Amino acid sequence: MKKVLILGGGFAGVDAATHLKKMGYDVTLVSDRDYFYIYPTSIWIPTGEKKFEDICVPLQDLQKAHCFEVLVDSVSTIEYKKNSVTLTSGKIIDDYDYLIVAMGAGKMQPKGVEHTLSICGAPEQSVLIKEKLDALIAKGSGKITFGFGGNPKDTSAVRGGPGFELLFNVHNALKKKGIRDNFELTFFAPMQQPGKRMGPQALKMMDTFFARLHINKHFGKKIKLFEQDGVVFEDDSKLESDFIMFIPAGDGHPVIKNSDLPQNEAGFVKTDDFSCVLDGYGNMTNVYAIGDSAALEGYEWRAKQGHIAEVMARNVAHNIEQRDNGGFDFKGYKEHLNILCVMDSGDGAAFVYRDAKRAFMLPMPFVGHWLKKGWGFYCRNSKLGKIPRIPGI
Repeated sequence: MKKVLILGGGFAGVDAATHLKKMGYDVTLVSDRDYFYIYPTSIWIPTGEKKFEDICVPLQDLQKAHCFEVLVDSVSTIEYKKNSVTLTSGKIIDDYDYLIVAMGAGKMQPKGVEHTLSICGAPEQSVLIKEKLDALIAKGSGKITFGFGGNPKDTSAVRGGPGFELLFNVHNALKKKGIRDNFELTFFAPMQQPGKRMGPQALKMMDTFFARLHINKHFGKKIKLFEQDGVVFEDDSKLESDFIMFIPAGDGHPVIKNSDLPQNEAGFVKTDDFSCVLDGYGNMTNVYAIGDSAALEGYEWRAKQGHIAEVMARNVAHNIEQRDNGGFDFKGYKEHLNILCVMDSGDGAAFVYRDAKRAFMLPMPFVGHWLKKGWGFYCRNSKLGKIPRIPGI
């Protein structure tokens, strides 16, 4: 039985482990957390709709459901040419047949970022965001800013959708409490048209949302630094704030940057369309990279999302099986590139979709919120094997 070592317990890593175990491989998954975190539904922790534990799926439960081995440890070094991975505990793993890198990404570190909290950062930050918001609600008024940054070396690493969702959910929560007029909400981003990758219709509809909900916009100025009481921009203007929620753009994971894996300019692992790392002569190695760890190639509007990570995971399991059976029917991720999300607002949602042929945003008042809640239930229980997986979801 061939051994597969998977680094990372997120969407990509968990799905790869599940598929490969079903195919009969000896699978070991290494994660620096003892739970799988459902990031898309963490937007409801700050507003109190969900508790932290509602968003976590213990890896022990996934291990029982699918019978792959789990090591709760962090990765210290990767030496792919030596077929060796060293964990922080000192354990060295060098007896694997295949290595799958699914460790996620690092984060850009703008000056003063410690004065912000991110809904896409360490899971615990979602609870800290709630505490900050609760304190302002208890005070009765305040200025709250939401924003995200870019990575000029890799535009696919920008993640702004959860920032919009949290903003709209906070607006709705304040409105329910009857104190929305006491708060100044502002969204900021260094690009002129944040959300442009979703397509022109979505961009226009977002402008309509901002105007209707009386949310201020601060776009098109590069961020110089963050201070405790606001955001300072390149022209030294300052956006005052009592609390800043900021999503830094993704960057290459520090362990990957310090490894001998081939990388793009931003530090993401370079692969072919089949997610396989190639050697210096263009030959396939026994290493694959999926999810946010991988350098995503393709359209200018491409974006790293959970469903693309799952496509990569499923494909890699298939491709490894093909290799071991002498086949060449490999599957790539590029044909599946699209933007797909249900952008929740707390009292409804909008369905956003874009691929090579079309781009649109469809409002779903009221029912959209419950559809996303339903997806959260589906995500948890389908990964635990309690309900069937729906292809493509």
